[in-house]
Amino acid sequence: MNDLAISVRPAKARDAGEVARVYIDSWHDTYPAILPTNLLCAMTPKGQAARWHAAICMAGRESVLVAETPDYGVMGMASMGPARDGTLGFDGEIYTIYVDPSFYGQGAGRLLLRAGFERLRDHRFKSCLIWAHAKNPARFFYEAMGGHVVAERQASVMGEMVPETGFGWPELALCERAMRGAAQ
Repeated sequence: MNDLAISVRPAKARDAGEVARVYIDSWHDTYPAILPTNLLCAMTPKGQAARWHAAICMAGRESVLVAETPDYGVMGMASMGPARDGTLGFDGEIYTIYVDPSFYGQGAGRLLLRAGFERLRDHRFKSCLIWAHAKNPARFFYEAMGGHVVAERQASVMGEMVPETGFGWPELALCERAMRGAAQ
């Protein structure tokens, strides 16, 4: 598969179940040795579908995008909006970006990040922050895309305190190397 087979579009209400599936599958693939089992088990398809349905339908502060292929359907998702922590000097934030583990390394994350930046730009944001669990291997992806570590914190995730690292882009642009990779 190449990037040309993957398209990114705004999520629709009917996508909520698939967005929830990608979200849960990604967490179960990424975090089993990082987060407590009870936290991962608490994520239900019904609960997550309701959460994502509300975010998609409200179309307020949070925008939701999906990556899809003609043969598979939804295989990635991202959400973004105003930065939740204005003290770091970034006005926009990518809240979530997840890809179905079966599609890691196929370019969906890069396309979702690029589309997320475009969506933020469309809403007049100038910069972006992404918070990731400090042990999430996605940190290497964010660094390859031009993000720089700008902060660390402890955050409550479903009642559990977890260490997070903030990656910042002072301008809504991916690094040149990432852009060349997207064209291949």
